[in-house]
Amino acid sequence: MLRRLLIGIGVIAGIFLLFKFCDFKKNDDDDISYNTNLIQQQIVNVGKLVVTEGHFSEVITYKNQQKYLLDMISFEKKALIVVNADVTVAYDLHKMKYDIDEKNKTITIVSIPKEEIKISPDIQFYDVEQSKLNPFTGDDYNKINKSVKANLAKKIEKSSLKTNAQNRLISELSKILILTNTMGWKLQYEGKVIESEKDFGQKIKL
Repeated sequence: MLRRLLIGIGVIAGIFLLFKFCDFKKNDDDDISYNTNLIQQQIVNVGKLVVTEGHFSEVITYKNQQKYLLDMISFEKKALIVVNADVTVAYDLHKMKYDIDEKNKTITIVSIPKEEIKISPDIQFYDVEQSKLNPFTGDDYNKINKSVKANLAKKIEKSSLKTNAQNRLISELSKILILTNTMGWKLQYEGKVIESEKDFGQKIKL
């Protein structure tokens, strides 16, 4: 009788522990699923177009000569060109690729899109001088436009515009870092665990 009672108690205890284990497992899975969904939502929120705008101006003198009769006669055309350009540096974070490892609670940023630089120049011509034998043509305007954009690209590289854009990018990515740290997850990029904005900066800035 006592033996049966002890066996019965053992079976009940075993069933109880089994249910507790299953319930714990269920709660653990639910927690991982909840955290994963939360992180995915944060990445969706970060996934937007980050745009930094700038304005540049420059003045160019364009000259061209056409020579005839063994260079004895020449016809010159020239113009004073004033350029005002709006420039944007953008990161489209919709294109960011990432991987979520639920088992190891790790988010890996696989790739960050390269910046997109858009130059929109407004070119105005002043003091235009030309002749019928050497007039301004579409080829001249194409050369001028190409030269203007090349000069502006150099100015952009020397300016703080790209740096400001990178800082804004890092600020957006850090929102993911804050969430992962809060939840006890890890964030990785290019084989390194990201622990601060500084780590992002070392990887992103050229």
